[in-house]
Amino acid sequence: MNNIETIDKLKKMRLQAMAQLHNQHIENHKHNSFTPDEYIALLTDHQWDARQDNKIQRLLVQAGFRQKATLPEVNHIHSRNLDKNAFSRLASLTFIDRKENILLTGASGVGKSYLSQAIGHQACMFEHRVIYTGAARLFAKLKIAKIDGTYLKEMNKLNKAQLLILDDFGLQALDNFAREALLEIIDDRYQQTSTIIASQLPVSTWYDIIGEGTIADAILDRIVNSSHRIELKGESMRKAIKTVESNKNN
Repeated sequence: MNNIETIDKLKKMRLQAMAQLHNQHIENHKHNSFTPDEYIALLTDHQWDARQDNKIQRLLVQAGFRQKATLPEVNHIHSRNLDKNAFSRLASLTFIDRKENILLTGASGVGKSYLSQAIGHQACMFEHRVIYTGAARLFAKLKIAKIDGTYLKEMNKLNKAQLLILDDFGLQALDNFAREALLEIIDDRYQQTSTIIASQLPVSTWYDIIGEGTIADAILDRIVNSSHRIELKGESMRKAIKTVESNKNN
């Protein structure tokens, strides 16, 4: 079997990266500089790395992040009340292994969404399945799913996520449907997977936002008792960035 046939069969077996590297080495006459064992290991490692990269990219797309947020870009300025050591421990993702949650609160613009997405990005890099969504958007989507018969499918998708990031929680009080849907989501994920909830409002006000005492108690009991809490302070980061950019232009 000649090299062209070998490359063709590698492609048919969906070993594209291996086929590409093998073809490059043949064209450059480099394949003879390795022992058979070394060359097989080289091709195998290249194919493995390519598949891992593709998997991570697929997880990032499926997560649905709104921003390209990464941990190295997180600003740990003291005025935000963001403890670098505490946040670094969360960024290690051990909270996912322990099935714990994170509650991120603070005024608009202090960086809640960015921080949650940075952790989510890190989780994808370590091959965790992540879903990022705004609370209002999620409940609206589930309400439509209830009508068209895809509700269970959507709920199963949420349950399979090892990390669910629920952003902008509490911008409006929950109606009966949203309240019951949230209870179902939290109950299914309790001690099974991790959830990050980001909100402009302090956790102490969530009881009233959720409404209906029994359901609110059930939801908060499952969320709060197994969570890490980050309460961000300070002025809007967006405002600070605009000020810096304006000063540069002037």
